[in-house]
Amino acid sequence: MIKNVTIIGSGVMGSGIAQSFAIHGYSVVLNDLTEEYLIRAENRIKENLELLVEEGVLTSTGKQKAVQAITYKTDLSEAIQAADFIIEAIPEVIEMKWDLYRKIENLKKADTIVASNTSTFPITKLVEHASFAQKMVITHFFNPGHLVPLVEIVKHEQTEGEVIEATLELMRSIGKSPVLLNKEISGFIANRLQTALMREAFFLLKEGIASAEDIDTAITAGPGFRWAFTGPIEIADFGGLDTWQRVFENVAPDLDQSITAPEVITDLVAENKLGTKIGEGIFKYEASTVSEKLNERDRYFIQLGKIKNKGEMTR
Repeated sequence: MIKNVTIIGSGVMGSGIAQSFAIHGYSVVLNDLTEEYLIRAENRIKENLELLVEEGVLTSTGKQKAVQAITYKTDLSEAIQAADFIIEAIPEVIEMKWDLYRKIENLKKADTIVASNTSTFPITKLVEHASFAQKMVITHFFNPGHLVPLVEIVKHEQTEGEVIEATLELMRSIGKSPVLLNKEISGFIANRLQTALMREAFFLLKEGIASAEDIDTAITAGPGFRWAFTGPIEIADFGGLDTWQRVFENVAPDLDQSITAPEVITDLVAENKLGTKIGEGIFKYEASTVSEKLNERDRYFIQLGKIKNKGEMTR
């Protein structure tokens, strides 16, 4: 039975994942290289929890229990010695991940499950320098990890069936909606779908079909509005497969077929205009505006989560 969870890496994703487990009663250790990183993560978690209290999702008592459920450690051995489940959420540098796996293989318990939050690397690549392939999976959380329900689970051909089932059940126990990939594929499911959409969005922007604001609105007020509750496969059924056959035949030939990053993105990256982290990307941002927008986004996600949860309970 999984009771103790360790998250290695206390960045935005790692801290959000730690918070998800703490809220649902698990004993959590959050590990990182320095006290400075961990203090920053602790402050972020407390702010996130307070927002949940303000939105009526969590009580003050629940917030306090979640805060107390998380221990912060810089010592890797201490962090994982009692762990039943470890999630690696360190930067997407394969050498760093391999080095970490080599370190933990002699420190963890023999039956501990090890998961990676990678969104980049296939599990066959991850296990090249790990001796515990049978106990390893990918658990790809989506940002913000404490609010978005999706977790994509990828198994290795050596991963034990019991490990897969335990991982699925663990994710469900913290309110997530896990999906299991039957085959390994780059980008998994959601990022492949997102990339296809983003490619076309930036093509429309480059061609001057509409402004960036209007392209975004076309999604948030249209497909995105219904995608929260109805996926693309079911939408095809609802719309009629004969109708969608004609849509594909009429529209697909004119869609962008690029296999490289959109020119708009490439040009802005070359100018170091990286988005909110810099203060300018497609749009320009003031520092205070970014914080306000993130706070507003999270409130919307919380409200959407409440609606979805209510709907699932009444089905």
